[in-house]
Amino acid sequence: MSDGTNSERQAAGPGHGPALGHTIDRARLVILWERIWPRLVLFLGIFGGVLAVSWLGFWQVVPYWARFGGVVFVLGLLVLAAWPLLTIRRPTDQDALRRVDRATGGGHRPASALADELATRDDPFARALWEEHRARVLAATGRLKTGIPMPRMANLDRYAIRSLALLLIVPAYFLAGDERMARLMTAFDWRAPPAPITYRVDAWVTPPTYTGRPPLILPTRRSTEPAAPREAVPDIFKVPAGSIVTLRVTGLANVDIHADGGVAPAPAPDGKGAVPTPPAGLAETRWLIAKDGQLTLRGTGAEPLDWRFEALIDQAPTIAFERDPQSDQRNQLLLSYKLEDDYGVTEAEARFQLAPSATALQRPGARPLAELPPIPLALPQARTRHGSGQTTRDFVGHPFAGLQVAVTLHAKDDAGNEGRSDTVVTALPQRTFAKPVPRALVEQRRILALDANARPRVARALEALTTAPDVFGMETSVYLGLRTAYFRLARASSDAQLTEVMDYLWDIAVRIEDGDVSEAERAVQAAAERLRQAIERGASDEEIRRLSQDLRQAMDRLMRELTEQALRNRQDGQNQQQAQRDPNTRTVRPQDLRDMLNRIENLARNGARDQAQRLMQELQQMLQGLQAGRQQQQQQGDGTEQGENALDQLSDMIRRQQQLRDQTFRRGQEQRRAQRGQQQQRPNQRGQQGQPGQDGQPQPGQGDQQGDGTPGFSELGENQRQLRELLDQLRDQLGQQGDQGDSPGGREAEQGLGNAGRAMREAEGALGRGDGQGATDAQGRALRSLQQGAQGLAQQMQEGQGQQGQGNQQGQPGNRSGQAGSQDYDPLGRPTRGREANENSNVRIPNAGEGAAQRAQRVLEELRRRLSDPDRPQLEMDYIERLLRGLQIQ
Repeated sequence: MSDGTNSERQAAGPGHGPALGHTIDRARLVILWERIWPRLVLFLGIFGGVLAVSWLGFWQVVPYWARFGGVVFVLGLLVLAAWPLLTIRRPTDQDALRRVDRATGGGHRPASALADELATRDDPFARALWEEHRARVLAATGRLKTGIPMPRMANLDRYAIRSLALLLIVPAYFLAGDERMARLMTAFDWRAPPAPITYRVDAWVTPPTYTGRPPLILPTRRSTEPAAPREAVPDIFKVPAGSIVTLRVTGLANVDIHADGGVAPAPAPDGKGAVPTPPAGLAETRWLIAKDGQLTLRGTGAEPLDWRFEALIDQAPTIAFERDPQSDQRNQLLLSYKLEDDYGVTEAEARFQLAPSATALQRPGARPLAELPPIPLALPQARTRHGSGQTTRDFVGHPFAGLQVAVTLHAKDDAGNEGRSDTVVTALPQRTFAKPVPRALVEQRRILALDANARPRVARALEALTTAPDVFGMETSVYLGLRTAYFRLARASSDAQLTEVMDYLWDIAVRIEDGDVSEAERAVQAAAERLRQAIERGASDEEIRRLSQDLRQAMDRLMRELTEQALRNRQDGQNQQQAQRDPNTRTVRPQDLRDMLNRIENLARNGARDQAQRLMQELQQMLQGLQAGRQQQQQQGDGTEQGENALDQLSDMIRRQQQLRDQTFRRGQEQRRAQRGQQQQRPNQRGQQGQPGQDGQPQPGQGDQQGDGTPGFSELGENQRQLRELLDQLRDQLGQQGDQGDSPGGREAEQGLGNAGRAMREAEGALGRGDGQGATDAQGRALRSLQQGAQGLAQQMQEGQGQQGQGNQQGQPGNRSGQAGSQDYDPLGRPTRGREANENSNVRIPNAGEGAAQRAQRVLEELRRRLSDPDRPQLEMDYIERLLRGLQIQ
């Protein structure tokens, strides 16, 4: 065989040579890989180990003078590992044929046989035999195999040390992070490091105090050696506008601090100017962040320190009306609003000005004497970020009370930002005076307040009022007061004196309307307002103690005068019934007010200002409720007393109707018992008993004489007639007084009393016929109708009194205390629960409300109906009779 590969491949024939050639090429590649891989693994293992050690920071801990030797050593190892790769011999075709013969198997070396040549070409028989042999071998060339590479690494590296490089390089890659290249290039840094410098850099951001945010510590450098390089792009810190950056550098000279954008030197803490950059050494500077900006520190011997800031601008607060201003139950202006701010609202106020409808009352060139001062609004918290609040203010005594005003709410935060609401037009609450003279004085006072030039007009009105004091029924003190006001007005030479006259006119009007108590009430309100303002502004403990004592004395004086007035009213018979029966009134004792004031004083002195303010508002509401309750008591009059007398009469009728019904029931029960006895003795003569008819009822008046004293049907009928006549008289009386009208309570009372009268007529007729069962049913309907009428009459009284129970909830001296409300009393004013119910109620249904009483009444009626049925078993009749007798005894 020849060693020439080309001639051998050509001898394989034109149809089969390319297939064998491809097989030989694959075999040569397999052999080449088996020779390269063992040498390449050694090189890769050494190179990977060097990378892993470098990424783990080996060159950073090695001294600079040893790094050069280490690099030379590593390069030498790499060259030695690469040298066997350069000496690899390329495989020949014979090597490839032998590889194919071994991989294919089967004997006869099929690949080598195809590459062989015939030794003699002259013998035809030998040539034919050779061609046949080649044909058979060529037929098998499609099954030639080269096998997979087998470098036999297990024999060369029995303990798999080559895997250590892979185990080191993977974690080192992730641990190094973005510093992989820097750590690797440190091996080629053979310069001596500079002398070590001990320095420290501290930086932090202090947000404004009102934001409530904690200080922000900025990333800095603290080292005795040069710091490692860091990224050039700094972080962006979002801080509130107005924050202060404090930068403290220790141990560095020639420090350069550069500020860009909205970062500038901050003013000194004492406000005397900007803080200059201090000299070398211990340096501390303060920088104000007004807008977005950047602060850079250079001179640390390493890369500059950069901080970028994004200033969060403090937004203006928002405030809006939750509902339109209105008057509350105490005739005060009630403002309901909602507030919102990013860091909290610190103060809010309502500003007023006269509406166009009110300014139209002024003449051209008018000179007002009064103004509408802004009122501070109460905040839900000291710094309200989001919440709702309410503020009440008494404008009854203001000269512009009753006029239309435009109200705008304003809110501020600590940064000085101000927000405002939409303007709403409303009418200031005013007091209604029942007497003509106070009404005239208040009107003239308003005219003078709108225009000081109207002084002659007001003076003429005052003179007209005092011209005929007998016409207005003036007392001597009132007359003298009006004359004094006239002369003071006529001699006033300044606006201040005219303002004093306005105040004097109001004092006279209130004194005429209310008497002496109003002065004590004003003193209490003024003292309470002074204490509230002191608590809001954080006054000293001594001032709060003094103002609390003033309020305590004013309240004692007011309670004494109210008590004296209540005693005088009782002696005159005024509102006596109301004072005894009003279940909706809450009693406020002087001790309760003193205890609340002591709590307010202690909370304010201990620093709990918010709780003290809330409790102070409750105290003011209670004091204002005293005034509202007293005024409502004065407006009660004789109508309330007459209505309560009617309720008393109706209550007595209900009691008498209940007794009459019980007597009728017992009389009918005795009648039925006698009938059953006669039926048992003479069963054959049932049709002869009771001649009036087949139902066995006796004639009218029969059986009137009873051994137990129970009246007969004739006497019961007469009692029912008398009770009906009393009801008719009561209805006529209520009609003449006008107590029954178009109100829901009046219609219910009229309907109930009318039904009761008709039911009483039916009962009277049934008693006249001796029909006990019919009389009992009619009397039950009459009893329910009377209760309905009483309930309607009580409801009508509440409607006529203007919901007096709501006005008195805040407290009224001299009335019943400890009541839970009207639900604990029946329509007649009688308690339905507790000890008073057991003492005052004639209906023995313990601890029952209105619904339970109705259900119990229905049960009693059902029991009585079954007892009147003669067809029921005797055993059941006896049981029902014992049950009713037991209920009657209870």
